[in-house]
Amino acid sequence: MINENISHEYNSETKNSALISAMIAAFSMSFMGSSLNVALPSIGKEFGVSAVFLGWIATSYLLSSAIFQVPFGRLADIHGRRKYFTFGMIIFTLSSLATVFVTNIVLFITLRVIQGIGGSMVFGTGVAILTSVFHAKERGKVLGLNVAAVYTGLSAGPFLGGILTQNFGWRSIFLVNTAMCAAAVFFAAFKMKGEWAESDGESFDLAGSIIFAFGMFFLIFGLSSLPSKTGAAALALGMVLLILFVIVEFKVKHPVMNMKLFFHNTVFAFSNLAALIHYASSFAVSFLLSLYLQYVKGFSPQAAGLVLMIQPVIMMAFAPAAGKLSDRFNPGKIASSGMAMTAAGLLMLVFINTHTPVYYTAAALIFIGFGFAFFSSPNTNAVMSSVERKDYSIASAALGTMRVTGQMTGLAIGMMALSIFIGTAKIEPSNIDAFIKAVQAAFTLSAALCIAGIFASLKRNKK
Repeated sequence: MINENISHEYNSETKNSALISAMIAAFSMSFMGSSLNVALPSIGKEFGVSAVFLGWIATSYLLSSAIFQVPFGRLADIHGRRKYFTFGMIIFTLSSLATVFVTNIVLFITLRVIQGIGGSMVFGTGVAILTSVFHAKERGKVLGLNVAAVYTGLSAGPFLGGILTQNFGWRSIFLVNTAMCAAAVFFAAFKMKGEWAESDGESFDLAGSIIFAFGMFFLIFGLSSLPSKTGAAALALGMVLLILFVIVEFKVKHPVMNMKLFFHNTVFAFSNLAALIHYASSFAVSFLLSLYLQYVKGFSPQAAGLVLMIQPVIMMAFAPAAGKLSDRFNPGKIASSGMAMTAAGLLMLVFINTHTPVYYTAAALIFIGFGFAFFSSPNTNAVMSSVERKDYSIASAALGTMRVTGQMTGLAIGMMALSIFIGTAKIEPSNIDAFIKAVQAAFTLSAALCIAGIFASLKRNKK
């Protein structure tokens, strides 16, 4: 782990503005995703699409975010992190506003792609800016606050999203989000002073970026299209392109992704792998339980939101404490314990059925909430503390790509289970038993993946 003793002092206005804008961005983007989970049945009813197709509302956003995150992270290291953060927030804000007026599902998904592009600029720079502005001794605490903002958005999303959807329609979610994003733009553009571009003057690896973009496109498209033959072929092509990307990056003087970080930095490599597995094993929880609570248990969007809110509330409450702990103790060990708690919650969800009491589901969500709280900020601290200043944005982008790829893998697990057991049919009383089997299968695979991830997370601690 890199020990940064050099002090980079910034005035309180810049520090506060950086933290406020990053936290608003983190809150608004997580709020968007979690609130849309509750609104999915309403959106499906308005546009007349199946549960599998509804998954593309999240998939399209994650796909574009994954494709552009690393290239934009590298460009931010070269040309300025504040510049790309601000521009990304502007794109996200305007596309959110435009979504209020959509009239068909195709335009909806197109705007979600544009939101993903804006989000990729923010994901690759927000954490990097915080790491640049605050001293290493404060890093865990500040990253913990940023993670807490993410979880506050996740906790507010199901509750407020349910209220907004039930009383004002799902479009109101995007209207509220637009106002929040505009506030982040204000602080980033007018209150945050300075710029951070430690790789200024280095060239941009366009060829590597193109190979990476196509590799991520086919990888994520393949994951979202499983178990079809087309999905398997796209997945294989994506993996081949990403292997080619690794080979090319070793031969370039200024690569878009410094692959030495993965091959010669144990903490960086296994922390990113742990993030990939953790998100892959847990991302489908909200998506599947939102459908389960509304279609199987007969909950309203608002009531379902209240139940789903349990997990992120726990995250929000304990993430700052976990971040502070990672400033004092080995962040890798703390993150590993968090992953173990997530695995315990997922194992509980394997056994849900039509007669499962709500308190059982709530208990599982509590375990997963603690798991996320003690995994995310310590794991992020481990990644950012293992690299030099000039690689902050690309390290943040790499971690963000692992998160998005993991989320996409998790969503693919859920969508694949639905596809196998109920196909493209809408969820109705006649196929509830098949839907329950799909949910149980998805959580079984997720739990097994998370248990395997505990060992990957512990591996970095041997250094």
